[in-house]
Amino acid sequence: MRILVTGAAGYIGSHTVTLLLQNLENEVVALDNFSNSSPETYHRIEKICGRKPIVIEHDLCQEAGLKEKLRPFEPYDGIIHFAALKSVPDSVKNPLLYYHNNMLGLFNILQWITSARSCPLIFSSSCSVYGNASQLPVTENSPVLPAESPYAHTKQMGEEVLHQFAQSFPQLKTVILRYFNPVGADPSGLNGEWPIQKPTNLIPIITQTAVGKNTLTVFGNDYPTRDGTCIRDYIHVYDIAEAHIQALQFIHSTEKSLKPPVFNLGSGNGTTVLEAISAFEKVSGIKLPYTLGPRRNGDVVQIFANNDKAQKLLGWKPKFSLEDMMRGAWKWQQTLEAKSDL
Repeated sequence: MRILVTGAAGYIGSHTVTLLLQNLENEVVALDNFSNSSPETYHRIEKICGRKPIVIEHDLCQEAGLKEKLRPFEPYDGIIHFAALKSVPDSVKNPLLYYHNNMLGLFNILQWITSARSCPLIFSSSCSVYGNASQLPVTENSPVLPAESPYAHTKQMGEEVLHQFAQSFPQLKTVILRYFNPVGADPSGLNGEWPIQKPTNLIPIITQTAVGKNTLTVFGNDYPTRDGTCIRDYIHVYDIAEAHIQALQFIHSTEKSLKPPVFNLGSGNGTTVLEAISAFEKVSGIKLPYTLGPRRNGDVVQIFANNDKAQKLLGWKPKFSLEDMMRGAWKWQQTLEAKSDL
């Protein structure tokens, strides 16, 4: 298969590209503008699997030139659309940037699909669409509540656009994947989460704190949870990547449905911030200093998944434990410190 991956140099994108390339029958066209990633990512992928994707540098918000850059590699057997800004706190500070980037990028991909040969689309959504869910774990039928951040709202809007687009463009087959909290890294330590900008996700902040390059703040210890801190469902980045491959197989083997099918991608386990810190300390042997801060705008209290639908229809099941995730993230941070393999 020839697969177009947008946001391919990003965290989840690069690990998905790695898994795709490990199958010699796949060819990957990797599109990214490197706004929060680096072309060096593709060299790391080559070290892991011995191959590199076809690389296209382009900003999806710029429709001009997009068709010309994609046309030489047509036809595509599928599109995996990761490209988006994804920081909840940054979206609260810069809402217009998130609406412009995340929605316009999707619009331009859909515009290209309508003018090119139709191919299946896998859309990168988020558990943030559920808002502050009243019943846990959330299923795909749980209500989509008011968004707690502009980032979450862009994912809600993206899903709605795809539902409406599917009615007007019946040739398009789409699957929507709602990620919970991706963490971890390649077991080799050669690739992991490497934001160019200052990280806002908990795990890279934890690993950077462990090497003295960041400070760890626990935002809120007065939530109605077992230890007062937020609860999240951490899922290994390779478990999420594997789900995309199984979603491609699913979309090629099933008839188009009236509505794009939606799948939760989470471990099914809720972990508090303090429990995540403790899990890292156990794996690394390092006691982490942290301070307590006020609640952070945009954060939901708690969220974790029911993943039965993905297990049943995609044949997908998470393989990695929380300690596996922490171990991989720590090994990746040590690689960054050594800089020997980058």
